[in-house]
Amino acid sequence: MSKHLKVDVLVCGAGSAGVVAALAAARSGAKTLVVERAPFAGGIVTATGLPFFDGIAHADSGKIVVKGIPFEIAVQLGLCQENDTQIYPHNPRIRNVEQFKILTDDLLTTHENLQVLFHTSVCDVESNGGRIKRVMIANKDGLVSIEAKQIIDTTGDGDIAAWSGSGVEKNSPLMPMTMHFRVGHVRCNQKGISSRAREHLIRAQEKGDLPMFYGPGIMFAFAKDEAYFHAVRVSGDATDAADLTRSEIQGRKDAWTIFKVLKEHMPEFEDAYFISSGPYIGIRETRRLVGQKVLTEENITSGTKFDDAIATGCWYLDVHPNKTTLGSANESTKIQPDPYDIPYRALLSKEVSNLIVAGRCHSATAIAASSTRVNVTAMAMGQAAGTAAALAVEKGDDVGLLKGIEVRARLDAQGAGPVDS
Repeated sequence: MSKHLKVDVLVCGAGSAGVVAALAAARSGAKTLVVERAPFAGGIVTATGLPFFDGIAHADSGKIVVKGIPFEIAVQLGLCQENDTQIYPHNPRIRNVEQFKILTDDLLTTHENLQVLFHTSVCDVESNGGRIKRVMIANKDGLVSIEAKQIIDTTGDGDIAAWSGSGVEKNSPLMPMTMHFRVGHVRCNQKGISSRAREHLIRAQEKGDLPMFYGPGIMFAFAKDEAYFHAVRVSGDATDAADLTRSEIQGRKDAWTIFKVLKEHMPEFEDAYFISSGPYIGIRETRRLVGQKVLTEENITSGTKFDDAIATGCWYLDVHPNKTTLGSANESTKIQPDPYDIPYRALLSKEVSNLIVAGRCHSATAIAASSTRVNVTAMAMGQAAGTAAALAVEKGDDVGLLKGIEVRARLDAQGAGPVDS
């Protein structure tokens, strides 16, 4: 017989959105459990290795557009000060991924209302009458059944939404995935390292050794002699187990190919060594909820105001194509919107009343989601989701039946929610 747990709020996934959702729910008084398949929290920063705090501030003005728990985390990481209203650069770098792991560990284990289970995957959902009745997880305890009053889907892939009978969609084709990697002992003493590397990668592609790439973005984000690479591009569907496996294998192979090519042909890499990749491939896009409101690119670019706004986005429309792009990650002209509203209804299922989503699987068009998918924007949605879940428990109601304006008021009282543009 499987083990059985009961909680007020279950958070499925401890990535960017999930960490903040769990903290928000617990701090608001709800007995909260957050589960995560990795042995650590942090999502794209720790599981993928992307060291940027994207979405905290607008690219043109540097104006901080996300406060609350995400801003608190930024302060604790030393990315800004408590009284700052602007950040330059607008996407500050997290200088040590291990520091972020330790910080999220501390945040998730110092609140009496909050329990975290790593090495734990959600594997099934039982729904009835428009509500999720129980969620099955798998870990070292075997199969565990969880009854939760409110469920937050922060899986990134919309797993809970899809399995619960909520409407979801996937773009075709999906944006490609990226295996981030780091190379040590690089002599960065000459200008134009990325442009010269590009010429060698083009030749490797022409020979058939490298399927496709972008950039390459070669940054010295962690140390003066350590190169961090934004370059691998792999097509695939991360909601398909076999395709995700193939993509991970291809991503590691391509990262190693890039390293070997540059080590052979560029003097800067003559004594270099491969530090690490991953540990997971970076996923930009899979399922998206078709929710009570579908946020559109027109809403974003025209600055549509919503009474039930619960977060502010500011990233550019960042679409990666499934082909090689040289220099830039994108093939089209960059569209940079002003700060814009994300409505509460874009987090809500139309079919399941006690489910709320946060992060890149929220309800938006594919183009709109290319902006809202970044990690600090996901965190802001996470705070809204966790706050709403706790409020629903307090009221004896479901998240899908709450008034968004009431959630917005709770966020405002926390110093979070949307900012004035």
